[in-house]
Amino acid sequence: MIGKQSDTKAAVGSCPAGDDKCTNLSEVKRLQEEIKQLAALVRTDELTRLFNFRYFNHALSLEMERTRRSGQPTCLIMLDLDHFKAVNDAYGHEAGNVVLRHISSLIKKAVRRLDIPCRYGGEEFTIILPDTTLRQGVRFANRLRLIIENSPAKTSEALLGIEASFGVDVYMKGGKLTEKEYVEKVDSLLYLAKQEGRNKVCHSSFKDEYTDG
Repeated sequence: MIGKQSDTKAAVGSCPAGDDKCTNLSEVKRLQEEIKQLAALVRTDELTRLFNFRYFNHALSLEMERTRRSGQPTCLIMLDLDHFKAVNDAYGHEAGNVVLRHISSLIKKAVRRLDIPCRYGGEEFTIILPDTTLRQGVRFANRLRLIIENSPAKTSEALLGIEASFGVDVYMKGGKLTEKEYVEKVDSLLYLAKQEGRNKVCHSSFKDEYTDG
């Protein structure tokens, strides 16, 4: 019984150097917490609290490698807010920031715990969806598009209706694209959505998919 109590005490708060009489344990814990917070800041976009561009590149590389090893598909969504410059021009950059935080909140509420939502840059966002087929990814993108369309952002001056365009593709086992080429392919689909009138989802052909979602 005494041995169990001792083990429990050590697990709760022990000195990293093994000194049971350590007088700096509280300082060690504080530093550990600061390191944890700094690690989160390195991978988080300050404005939106989504993952940042650096973390996106790291995560996409890991998920594509997981696909190559396990065979589970990795879907990638890129979305860009339509006519966002007009918001900044008419209402100012702070209103634009309110819109970006609003959209980020909608994205965070819509994704699963295993998904990886990121701010790619400016008004462009990416969502990595592990273990997700193209059909499932397109279905999710369309659902998110409608959520954004029907959820205006409230600024100090106006209630702003926001729309977004989407590009979607899937990376399958046996795929030959590099991370850079995969992103460029999805970005080209996003650009196509812009060209075709905006507020829509463009994606690769379902015929290219090995599994049915």
